[in-house]
Amino acid sequence: MTLIVIKLIALAIISYLIGSIPTGYLIVKWLKGIDIRKTGSGSTGATNVKRVLGTKWFFIVMLLDALKGAVPVLLAVRWLNFYDYRGLSPVVASLAVIIGHSKSIFLGFTGGKSVATGVGTILALCWPVGLIIAAVWGIITYTTKYVSLGSVIAISLAPVLMNAFNQNVYYICFAALGAVYVIIMHKENIKRLLQGKENKVRK
Repeated sequence: MTLIVIKLIALAIISYLIGSIPTGYLIVKWLKGIDIRKTGSGSTGATNVKRVLGTKWFFIVMLLDALKGAVPVLLAVRWLNFYDYRGLSPVVASLAVIIGHSKSIFLGFTGGKSVATGVGTILALCWPVGLIIAAVWGIITYTTKYVSLGSVIAISLAPVLMNAFNQNVYYICFAALGAVYVIIMHKENIKRLLQGKENKVRK
């Protein structure tokens, strides 16, 4: 096994463990002493944190989860990309960290829906694309009051935008896979949106 393969495996494990750090769960447990998975949607993400702790912590958890997504990608760029000119290693880190967020080893393979963490990875891969996605998410969420709708639409634009910004095929493929993964994580939200039963982020 070559050194680069060993490093890629190590990178995937490290990225998954970073993604598995349950920020929302830890903050709610620390401040309220409750398991957020037993509240609201059962997710550990920022939207469910808002139901327990309010808007301020919604944004704090979102930023922390985005940072959690960006760190492994930046690590990959600094650690492996010199040898990996096609950009495979940042994609390995990106996939591992979003899976870690939604399937945390520290929470019995439960977690959030990987939106903020996914946006963090995209910001690290191509910051203009990440900023556009974040802006689209913000506009749609603010106007419709549905976080899930903003999340699904914004993340679905990722592969299109990666291609528009002439990113490499690995980045485009990751954006497509990440979008599909996030949409699958939101399947129940999508059902409720279609039925008109989805909860709004504010009244």
